[in-house]
Amino acid sequence: MNTSNEARFAPELIKARLDEFRNELAKLREAKNVRVLAATKTVPADVINYAVSTLGIDLIGENRVQELLQKYDDLTRDPSRPELHIIGTLQTNKVKYIIDKVDMIESVDSEKLAAEIDRQAKKYNKVMDILIEVNIGREENKSGILPEELYTLIGRLHDYQYLRLRGLMTIAPVCSDRSDYIRYFSQTRDYFDSIRNGSAKSEILSCEDSALPDLSAFDTLSMGMSASWREAVLCGATEIRLGSTIFGERPKPVE
Repeated sequence: MNTSNEARFAPELIKARLDEFRNELAKLREAKNVRVLAATKTVPADVINYAVSTLGIDLIGENRVQELLQKYDDLTRDPSRPELHIIGTLQTNKVKYIIDKVDMIESVDSEKLAAEIDRQAKKYNKVMDILIEVNIGREENKSGILPEELYTLIGRLHDYQYLRLRGLMTIAPVCSDRSDYIRYFSQTRDYFDSIRNGSAKSEILSCEDSALPDLSAFDTLSMGMSASWREAVLCGATEIRLGSTIFGERPKPVE
């Protein structure tokens, strides 16, 4: 580990950051049932293991398949093994490498990807929990399904026996005005609520070949990162994804 990383990942700094965050989170009435996912992109396995074994982190998320595979064998095992999610864009040809290693895929944005997850999960007789990623800001350079296509995708998941739809995920655009985060997260929550409470049933069933999938486990709304977690919690997030808040800012690439 180089000198800058040694400073960034110093155990006392990680603990101090996490303590400060937890104190802030505890002040929010809406935070009672919020899960914290530690986003571990560029974070070494030994640092992740410290956060899990010593600081009580029980949920981690990796963005890249290759990085996950490089770390996987060095991550803490039972009994303190953290729950492991894929939170970044997932290509269909990479699903086979992680299907037996992760507990949830948070970035499903097409029926093609859902079908491949189902196909690979069947080989292990494993039901894979998934979230549908919604591109709530309609950003051209971002992954995620457009909001108007969400109900159609849900209606197409009914035949996939090795998928369990757990909820929605979104990455809001970077906002200088905090109220814009509220707007994006509130819109995502409205979609989440409409699916969970059944009010979107007619929209889900309105497309050809659609049927209502099993939504009994639909309970997760993953939104908000280090710059926007407070707004996400206020808008009803059940999971927030934190990287720099816990592990410090990633060094900027050298140009």
